[in-house]
This record gives sequence, structure tokens and C-alpha cells, in this order.
Amino acid sequence: MIDAELSIADPVILSGVLFGAMLPYMFAALTMISVGKAAAEIIQEVRRQFKEDPRLMECIQKMNRGEKLTPEEDVLPDSDRCVAISTKSSVREMVAPGVYAIVAPLFIGLLIGPRCLMGMLSGAISSGCLVAIMMSNAGGAWDNGKKLCEKLDIKKTEQGKACIVGDTVGDPFKDTSGPALNILIKLMSMVSLTIAPLIKGRKDFESFEYGFIPLAIFVVVSAILVMKGILTWKDPLGTIHSSAAVVQPDGHTAVPISPANPIHTHTVAEQMAEVAAEQKEDEKKQCHQS
Repeated sequence: MIDAELSIADPVILSGVLFGAMLPYMFAALTMISVGKAAAEIIQEVRRQFKEDPRLMECIQKMNRGEKLTPEEDVLPDSDRCVAISTKSSVREMVAPGVYAIVAPLFIGLLIGPRCLMGMLSGAISSGCLVAIMMSNAGGAWDNGKKLCEKLDIKKTEQGKACIVGDTVGDPFKDTSGPALNILIKLMSMVSLTIAPLIKGRKDFESFEYGFIPLAIFVVVSAILVMKGILTWKDPLGTIHSSAAVVQPDGHTAVPISPANPIHTHTVAEQMAEVAAEQKEDEKKQCHQS
């Protein structure tokens, strides 16, 4: 016989299950949007470099035609700025998911009680595992579909374009949102275990006033992130076609890495030569396999 205090039919536990089952979807949505915003910032930076230094495009066009570049014609693109944008965005965009993963168990456990917290963890684990597996498998399938298009040499067909779109969504699916759900489940469980002695034996809504503290943190952090333009549902690529892309969508400017410690020092000619060498290696491998 099921203990009535731990029955899923109990409204307190059921509300916790539903709330916890919603969290992985919100977490996945936030991480997917973060990837899109970071990619949009890098696209704008690349367009800015092409606009300010037309020699970059000229070098690429000459290399595509098979022409050799002289040292005077060669250009060193500012790759360090793109790396700085990616690094800065990865830290900034993880503020909201990290805060929500910590505040959610605190809010439920202190405001309502341990029974609702147990239901929240059950719902988060149940839906989080399924969503994480789905994202990993779907993202891997889309990524492999693009590789198959490259192998069959149909990248410029409509089928190839569809594979590229699928891979664009599949990469953050399998590399960002899917693995991040594992961290969400672990972090929420660890926070719940940490506050377990504080709420042990507490009845529903007993000393509920302490739950308003994490609730206030949630509201304040969300308001700050919205005002800063970090927490938003706007299309990150929506402003690219209407602006010159000198400033990034949230108003921040990328901070370049110090020239004394460059990460990438390849010129356009060197990068194109590396791409050509990789293509020759792939052709050799295909010849050996056939």
C-alpha cells in the first residue's frame, strides 16, 4: 500500500512533479538561444572585418582561383577577437541557467517543503533524462546526415542545404543542451541534499517566509538579465540584415586578446593552404578505400 503522504495523487507532490518536469525544457531553451546569440556576435564580427579590410575577401578570392599571394598581399585576420567573443559569451549566457538551477530547489524546499521538493526532483530527473537522450541522438543523427551529404557530394543540392540546416540545430543539441541537462540534474540534486537538514521533518508551508528569499533572488536576477539584454527571446540574427554589424546585439564590444599572446597567427594564405591540404588528404583516403 502506498503511503498517502508520498502519493503522486497528492496535490503538493503533483505540483512539484509538474514544476520539475518543466525545468529541463526551460534550461534547454536557454542554452539553445545562448548558442545562437554567440554565433550571431561572431558573424557580425566577421562581417565587420570584411567591411573594414576589403583585402581579406580579395585574398580569399585569389586563393580560390589558385593564384599565389605575395607577402605584401597576404592579410592576417583578427581571429583572436572571435575567440574573445565566444569566451565572453559562454560565461555571460550561463548566468541565467546557473542561477535558476540553484534557486529552484531553494525556492521549492524552503517555501513549500520537502515533499514538493521530492516531487520536483522526480519530475526533473524523469523529463531531463528523456530530453537529454533525445537531444543527443537527434543532434548526432543530423550531424551524421551532413557528413553523408559531404561524402555523396550533394552539398549544393536542396537535400544538402537541408542537411546543413539540420546540422546547425544538431550541433548545439548534442554538444550544448543535451550535456547541460545532466549538469542541471546533478546541480539541483546537490543543492537539495545541502538544504535537506534545514527542511527535515518540516510540514507543508511551515516557515514558508524563508522561501521568499530565493524567490526575491530569482526576480532580481531575472530583471537585471532582462535589462542587460542577456535574457531575451529575440531572434539573435534579426538585426544582421538591417545593420552594419559594427556593434554586437546587446551593445557589448568584444575585447581582443592581447597581441602578445595570440591564439591564431595564420594568414589567409596559410589558412587556405591548410584547407587545400586537408581536402587532398580526404581524397587520398577515399581513393584508398575504393
